[in-house]
Amino acid sequence: MCFGVRDAIALAVRQAATEPLTVLGDLVHNETVLAELRSRGVKIAQHVAAVKTRAVMITAHGASDRALGRARERGLDVMEATCPLVRLAHRAVVKLARDGYHPVIVGKGEHVEVRGLTEDLADFDVVLSEADVFGLRERARFGVVAQTTQPIENVREVVRLIRRRFLHAEVRFIDTVCRPTKQRQHAAIELAQQADVVVVIGGAHSNNTQELVRVCGRYCGQVHHVQTAKDLREEWFERAQTVGVTAGTSTPDASIDEVEQWLNQLASRRNLEQPAHAVTELQHRQAA
Repeated sequence: MCFGVRDAIALAVRQAATEPLTVLGDLVHNETVLAELRSRGVKIAQHVAAVKTRAVMITAHGASDRALGRARERGLDVMEATCPLVRLAHRAVVKLARDGYHPVIVGKGEHVEVRGLTEDLADFDVVLSEADVFGLRERARFGVVAQTTQPIENVREVVRLIRRRFLHAEVRFIDTVCRPTKQRQHAAIELAQQADVVVVIGGAHSNNTQELVRVCGRYCGQVHHVQTAKDLREEWFERAQTVGVTAGTSTPDASIDEVEQWLNQLASRRNLEQPAHAVTELQHRQAA
């Protein structure tokens, strides 16, 4: 679990222990974490109009100044759990727009982080594919940033496509993909290259977990996305000798431990080769 998520969860737990708290949106995209927060009295509302407590918290994904203003206009005490690396992306977008660049965000337009990055902008584009790039209209200057959990290789390819299509435009790219995401994705590639099967643990709606699934799928023929050990199936591993395990940035340690324990128990029954070297390498990389 990355530091931004850990800090957001810790802040929510501390605040809920002192007064009623509502988180505006899902604090993280992991149902196990959200269930634990609810058990501690944290309420979750998708819209500011549904907030019934005085204190409200913005999620780790961040929010626009406009969204913060709407919450404060209702007299709410607004706390931000925005990841510091998402804040850097916000500042990068603002600077590009202020310097006269047309903002282009590489990411998913419907994602909460991207909405936060774009809601204060008068004009912008969100792109994710070559088709999206060909939908852009001519500009003199493009300023490109990325959703923090996008694969950096995909982001660089989109920037290359923009530069190739608009040969006479100035294209400025500010790399806002967070370092933990890059390290996790690179380690996952190494893991997938060694494994017969890869298990990716994370929330069903977690973008960074979904990206890990896609990245591992390029190098391993069997990749399974699970939220908890209850989702695992023995038939997935019938012919496997080496199983790799990785997880998204909002996945609790307990969920990872349960999956690893389940796999080790299966391995002991089927005499599978243990993936300890690969798992250990991944953990060291994430810790770094």
